[in-house]
Amino acid sequence: MIGFRSSNDPRPDMTTTRRTALTIAAAGSTVALSACGGDEGGSGGSGAGGSASSGDSVSVAAADVPEGGGLVEGQVVVTQPSAGEFKAFDSTCPHQGCAVTRVTTEAIVCPCHGSEFDLTDGSVLKGPATEGLTARTATVDGDQITVS
Repeated sequence: MIGFRSSNDPRPDMTTTRRTALTIAAAGSTVALSACGGDEGGSGGSGAGGSASSGDSVSVAAADVPEGGGLVEGQVVVTQPSAGEFKAFDSTCPHQGCAVTRVTTEAIVCPCHGSEFDLTDGSVLKGPATEGLTARTATVDGDQITVS
């Protein structure tokens, strides 16, 4: 008989079950997606002035934060809604926990579901998020902004 194996057959079962195949596919997808993370263009990361991180605080050069825009630096977003006015927020979108990745001249943008937040106070401009970004403290010291 073709494909018949008796229970006394000492050879290991080499068939792949659906569950095993799905587990392997899920693990591979997780690795592939984590490799795809990172900056999606736009404003993000550190510019020529660089940044420093210490514990829960992050420092960025004021010159790296564009007026009427902002930047994402690690787990914080720093904006400059108007000249010399700096605001900071946690980069975690309250909708489903994705990290916001860019700041336009109009909004802080979450790439996962398209939520947009106000540059001045982090409030929701466009859902599906129903809560704004969590405000952080931005302290200006010379040409550096420290967020805690």
